[in-house]
Amino acid sequence: MAPEVSPSQATNATEPPCRNARMQPTKYDHGWRRVVRNFTPSWFSVTMGTGIVSLLLHNLPYNGTWLYWISVVIFALNVLLFITGSIISILRYTLYPEIFLAMIKHPVQSMFIGTFPMGLATIINMFCLVCVPAWGEWARYFAWGLWIFDAVVSVMTALSLPFILMANGGETHLSSMTAVWLLPIVSCIVAASSGAIVAEVLPNPQHALWTVIISYVLWGIGLPLALMVMVIYLQRLVLHKLPPKAVIVSVFLPLGPLGQGGYGAMKLGQRAQEIFPKTHTLQEASGPTFYTLGFLVALIMWSFGLVWLFFAIASIAHNKKFPFNIGWWGFTFPLGVFATSTCQMGSELPSNFFDILGTV
Repeated sequence: MAPEVSPSQATNATEPPCRNARMQPTKYDHGWRRVVRNFTPSWFSVTMGTGIVSLLLHNLPYNGTWLYWISVVIFALNVLLFITGSIISILRYTLYPEIFLAMIKHPVQSMFIGTFPMGLATIINMFCLVCVPAWGEWARYFAWGLWIFDAVVSVMTALSLPFILMANGGETHLSSMTAVWLLPIVSCIVAASSGAIVAEVLPNPQHALWTVIISYVLWGIGLPLALMVMVIYLQRLVLHKLPPKAVIVSVFLPLGPLGQGGYGAMKLGQRAQEIFPKTHTLQEASGPTFYTLGFLVALIMWSFGLVWLFFAIASIAHNKKFPFNIGWWGFTFPLGVFATSTCQMGSELPSNFFDILGTV
């Protein structure tokens, strides 16, 4: 059986054959070229984690002006990290085009391409919350354009990468499967919830309606597929036991589609309740029905998320010690989106329980 591979261990598989191991180091082994050559897509998980932190601080139930400005600072840092990562990635695949094909065919590294649209989605959300109120009309359509680009990339990622995994000539063993298979799929769910936030700032109700409908389609593409992958992952855990310590943090990743899926269902339900009557879409009761069903779906998904949260915490407690690596960003985004779903449920219900739990 093929062993599991951590993101850092997988980097070498995408390096170009620049030199023989016995030859002297070349210019590609020093300075900025070395950084560019070894900059894998997994680094965009940093923007995902940073982005969800800025969103959480901005939307915290028990908030304050000082937390708002901290969220703005982290948002600006996230934009800087995303732009820097994008520039380095463009340089990498321009200078070393052979790396791109090697990366696409790699069963671990290719999955991290999904972190790019998810990182961008966190920026779009904060742009709508912070920049649109400050900058006015043009910012609304700029956010809409960014979201359209993000949605297209998310669909391409969610559909193409699993197919490449199926069509790849090498055999894939169940024991080598990790929760990173969820990353390209979850990008569609993240884009769907982001679409609900973008629709809220669009002045044209018809544009907002298109955005909501497309967001429901994205939600429908991502969530069922993510649930199927989670079934395979549960089977892998039962048959082949917990992942190695180097990638044990990946057990938190199933919280991502459940937390973000529930949050997206509630936000899309809110937008449907507001937009459907304005655009005379379906019947008069359709908007409130979508809103109510969205909360029901979110509550069920939140409850299912508790199961995976228990498995994740129990797995970490069982391992006790595990090495620090880039995979630790796997803590931040899944727990972050589960917290956003919890806080959103608190804002929908006349109860402080979810507000307090989400804040904790």
